[in-house]
Amino acid sequence: MVRKGLTGITSSLKERLVQQALERRLRRAEQTDVRADPVKREPGTQTDVPEKYYRFHLHPGYQQLRIINDGAAKLGLANPYFKVHDGLAGVTTRIAGKECLNFASYNYLGLCGHPRVSEAAKAAIDRYGTSVSASRLVAGERAIHRELERAIADAYGVDDAVTFVSGHATNVSVIGQLFGPKDLVLHDSLIHNSVLQGIRISGAHRLPFPHNDWAALDSILADKRHQFERVLIVIEGIFSMDGDYPDLPRFTDIKRRHRAFLMVDEAHSFGVMGETGLGIREHFRLKGTEVDIWMGTLSKALASCGGFIAGETALIEHLKFLAPGFVYSVGMPGPVAAAALAALLCMRAEPGRVATLQQRGLLFRNEARAAGIDTGFSEGFAVVPAIVGKSTRAVRLCQALLERGIHVQPILYPAVPEKAARLRFFINSGHTEGQILEAVRALREETARL
Repeated sequence: MVRKGLTGITSSLKERLVQQALERRLRRAEQTDVRADPVKREPGTQTDVPEKYYRFHLHPGYQQLRIINDGAAKLGLANPYFKVHDGLAGVTTRIAGKECLNFASYNYLGLCGHPRVSEAAKAAIDRYGTSVSASRLVAGERAIHRELERAIADAYGVDDAVTFVSGHATNVSVIGQLFGPKDLVLHDSLIHNSVLQGIRISGAHRLPFPHNDWAALDSILADKRHQFERVLIVIEGIFSMDGDYPDLPRFTDIKRRHRAFLMVDEAHSFGVMGETGLGIREHFRLKGTEVDIWMGTLSKALASCGGFIAGETALIEHLKFLAPGFVYSVGMPGPVAAAALAALLCMRAEPGRVATLQQRGLLFRNEARAAGIDTGFSEGFAVVPAIVGKSTRAVRLCQALLERGIHVQPILYPAVPEKAARLRFFINSGHTEGQILEAVRALREETARL
C-alpha cells in the first residue's frame, strides 16, 4: 500500500516537491544582491556595501542551513544531531530519560569510563591541575606528556612522537607546515576533511586518486613525480565513513620507488586493527619505519582527546619547534594525557578487548549484509555503514531506530554524496552478540518500512 501524506500525495512525491522548492530557494539566495538598508547613517559610514557582506544571518552558509532545516521541518523530520546524553555514553546511553543501545560512539574498546582510565585522569588533576596554561614550548613539559609520547612511539616502533590538543588540527597543522607550493600531495578520494584543510593551508598542489587504488596512484606518480620537489601520499588506516582499509604494503612500495613520503591517518584503526590493537601496521606485520608519518587520535580507542604524530626524530623535532598547531596552541592538559596513556596501557594489557571488538564488528557487518543492508566497502572493523540513499531516508531511519531504543547517527551530504547518505554504526567491544543481532533486526525491519 502506498503511504500518503495529509494532502493526499505520496510521501515520495512530497519529498521531491519539497526538494525542488529548496533548490529554488537556494538559487534565489545565491542570486539576491541585498543592498545596504536605507537607515540613518553616521558620518563616514559606507553606504554602498551590500548588507549580505556584513550580516551573519545573510551569510550564504547560514542561508543554506536555514533552507535545509526549513525543508526538513516541512517533511516532519526532526534535527537528528546534538542530542543530550545523560551520563556516560558507552554500550548504552540515556537520551531524554530513555536507555538506548548506543552505536554512535568512537569508544571502540569501552575504555571511556574504565576505572583505571578515570582514576589516572583524577590523579593527574591533583598533580597538574586542569590546564598547562600555555604552549609546551613556553610553559615547559609535564612528565605525563613525555610518558604518553614515549608509549605511542614504542607502539609504532619509531623514534619519537608528539601530541596535539586536537586530531583535526594535527592534520591541518602538520601538512600545512611540512609542505608548500612546490610540492604535491596525493590523497585517497575519500580522505578526511582535516587532510584537505591541511593541503589548502600548505599551498601544495593537490591530486586525489580513486579510493584505495594503489595502481592509479602508481600511474600518477610515474607521470607527475618529476614536476615537484616533495611529494606526500595520504591514506587512512580505516576510512571513517566506509569502514574499509588500504593494502598498505602496496602503498609503502610505491612511496619507496617514487621517493615520496607516506602518511597514514590511523584515527579509526589504532586500537581496532592488528592482533593486539597496534593498528594497520600490525595487521600487515610491517615495521613502523616503513611509513614516514603515523598520525592518530586519542579520542577513539584511547578514550581521551587530541591527536599525535609518530615517526623519526627529525620529523618530531621539526614539528615541536615549528608546527603552528603545537607552538601556538596551549599544551594538552595533564588529565587528558593521563587518560590516554592509561587507556593505551589497558589496551596492551588486555588484548581480549581488541579480539572481541573485531568479532563483534564482523558479526554486525555479516548479519547486516545477510539482511539485505548495503554496507558498502566495510570490512567489519568497528565501522559499518548502512547506506540508504537520500538524506531524508537516513534521517527517517535514524528517528525510527531511536524510537526502538537504538541510537545511531545519519551521515548526510556533504560528508558523503547525497545518493550515498547512510547511518554509520560504531561497534564497541562491550556490545554483546544479542545486542548486535537486535540492532540488525531493527535496522532490517525499519529499512523495509521506509
